[in-house]
Amino acid sequence: MLSRIINNTSGCSLYNEKLLREVTVKIGLERINIQERVTVKVLLDSRAIGLVISSEFVRKQKFKLKKIERPIYIRNVDGTFNKKRLIEYTMKMNIYYQGHRERMEINVIGGQKWNVILEISWLAHHNPKINWEKER
Repeated sequence: MLSRIINNTSGCSLYNEKLLREVTVKIGLERINIQERVTVKVLLDSRAIGLVISSEFVRKQKFKLKKIERPIYIRNVDGTFNKKRLIEYTMKMNIYYQGHRERMEINVIGGQKWNVILEISWLAHHNPKINWEKER
């Protein structure tokens, strides 16, 4: 699939088959109870409306989970409910990025490609420097 970018100043179009499809950054995640840190590559998703961590990654890293009272239903990109996935657990952790530390509560979900997905408000708040040519 070809991606299209329009340069507003010159009106020209640029077509590129390998244009940026996913933007990732590396962040540090720290278990609050034992202050042990792990570095992970995360997906920055401007469409996401929450912070999400993979249940498989949580299990592998042995993070401590907290069961939530009422499960949260997830919507697909098209707005329909995802009947196979619910958010039933959250976890608190410290996130480290570019010299900044922040304690956050993250929703845990199974069956996703990425270990961690960070939402639009995180992007807006931290305004990460992204190298568009190297896709990170």
